[in-house]
Amino acid sequence: MLLEFIHWNVDPAIFHIGSFGIRYYSLGFLFAFVLGYYIMFRMFKREKLETDKLDSLVIWMFISVLIGARLGHCLFYEPDYFLTAEHWPEIFLPIQLSTGRFVGYQGLASHGAAIAVLLAIWLFCRKYKFNGWWLLDRLVIVVALGGAFIRLGNLFNSEIYGVETSLPWGFIFERNGETLPKHPTQLYESLSYFIIFAVCYITYLRKNGQLHNGRLFGWWMIALWGVRFLIEFVKEEQVDFEKSMSLDMGQWLSVPLIVAGIVIVVLSHKGILKEGIYTTTEKHNNTKK
Repeated sequence: MLLEFIHWNVDPAIFHIGSFGIRYYSLGFLFAFVLGYYIMFRMFKREKLETDKLDSLVIWMFISVLIGARLGHCLFYEPDYFLTAEHWPEIFLPIQLSTGRFVGYQGLASHGAAIAVLLAIWLFCRKYKFNGWWLLDRLVIVVALGGAFIRLGNLFNSEIYGVETSLPWGFIFERNGETLPKHPTQLYESLSYFIIFAVCYITYLRKNGQLHNGRLFGWWMIALWGVRFLIEFVKEEQVDFEKSMSLDMGQWLSVPLIVAGIVIVVLSHKGILKEGIYTTTEKHNNTKK
């Protein structure tokens, strides 16, 4: 018997305590960081590195993702609303000032998170003398996994889905009042990111961590943002101004990241990117013997 669409009406909260609820999205976000920390810990151990800086790195990453994703949404998708004297505090406050209603942080953008993470990594590497290319090659493995969990959270929130489809796996998002099946683009992205994570991690394990600096990061940029670019073609517009655009905002923001990935791969193959774990030879004394 053929699948006849999927009626989706899942409560986004796992449980409620009064008006407060713990959402699947929040749990996925937390689980992504916990599992990501464990994988990074194993990689550090595998390469015989001290893990004392890893806790600091996770904190830097957590803060940069939250701030960057929030600012990215507010500046890229709703600048007319948030960049006003009346509403700009709502960038940071989880309430709607005009009504005093708690709305949480509705609106996070992965492109903003990517920019903020890169800035955080640059600052982290300057402080602790890590080679940024070496660190990025390992971090992107867990970032892909985190992105997969986040997109599953979007599915449970019944948000960021696609246009109408006649395909049998179309989702009818009844919680939003939808009556027609839509592309479950959250699942498309989540599955794609899981595959990217698996390919990158298997590559890392097969090479036993002996990677040319920047190469895995470059290919990751091409793959992940390339997938995002393609899936956007079947995704509904997130904001009204996208309706008049040939490519939506997510695609325009993905293009420079794809190009950057191509450039990084070329530079890595040419041997231009600095090899090694640290930027100074003295730091090698911190590795385990």
